Amino acid sequence: MSNWDYKIEEFSTYIQLERALSKHTIEAYLLDVRKLREYSDSLTPARNPEDLSTDDIINFLVELNELGIEPRTQARILSGVKAFFKFLLLVDDIPTNPANLIESPKLGRHLPDVLSMEEVDKLIAAIDLSKNEGHRNRAIIETLFSCGLRVTELVELKISNIKFSDEYIIVTGKGDKQRLVPISPKAITDINNWLLDRKQMSNINDHDRDILFLNRRGKKLTRVMIFTIIKDLAKLAGINKNISPHTLRHSFATELINRGADLRAIQEMLGHESISTTEIYTHLDTSQLKETIYQFHPRSEFFIGKK
Repeated sequence: MSNWDYKIEEFSTYIQLERALSKHTIEAYLLDVRKLREYSDSLTPARNPEDLSTDDIINFLVELNELGIEPRTQARILSGVKAFFKFLLLVDDIPTNPANLIESPKLGRHLPDVLSMEEVDKLIAAIDLSKNEGHRNRAIIETLFSCGLRVTELVELKISNIKFSDEYIIVTGKGDKQRLVPISPKAITDINNWLLDRKQMSNINDHDRDILFLNRRGKKLTRVMIFTIIKDLAKLAGINKNISPHTLRHSFATELINRGADLRAIQEMLGHESISTTEIYTHLDTSQLKETIYQFHPRSEFFIGKK
């Protein structure tokens, strides 16, 4: 086993056992470090992890940029690389962290496309309920939009975590942290319709028996399959936007903001650790923000006549 293989294996064990990271984040970090390893192997001479300097890491980022990797993706890769070197510093493999002072690429404020209520209804109307997967797909869209779930949270949602009478679900989010999220009566109705179809399935995988959404082979749906379902429905509905499961999550939050919901409550429902994440994620309409200032600012009389 090479030095790189050994260090990556140790790092993998550390982030799985010592840090509360989701499976998706762990996979992303390991992929990021393997990208750095490929770059290190291309150098002359090739570098071991403990031999890499700050300049080496900066040149690695420059190469990513020259390959056309977007700044947001570069920032994510740098995050994984920094976590790796923090680990090497922790176990005394390196005296200082060469990535510590490297700043992430500047990111513009990226606001994904949002669906209006009319567009969400069009998306749902495009579902053919006569097909085997019809009620399932309708329940998927309604649950994503009703609860603002991440796609990973949706595919992992368990039947036992749906409290039908109380109208809320228990969601397992990033770092295996659980939160309670209200679910609309409409989504519950669609889930119950899907469960009637689901009962007719005779090939449900034992491991996935408590998972809500299954494919026709009786296994848990993949994240990619959810993306495909939504892309296909958008095409059928004639919605010419670049949408994904994330779009429904963003639309959910935006709709709540537009209707005057408290930002802290939205933060809890979305499972954001920081309120700043929620503020970026839910873009506020400027006119509504002004109206709020006019109405509630202690110096509101100052704004009279400036509308």
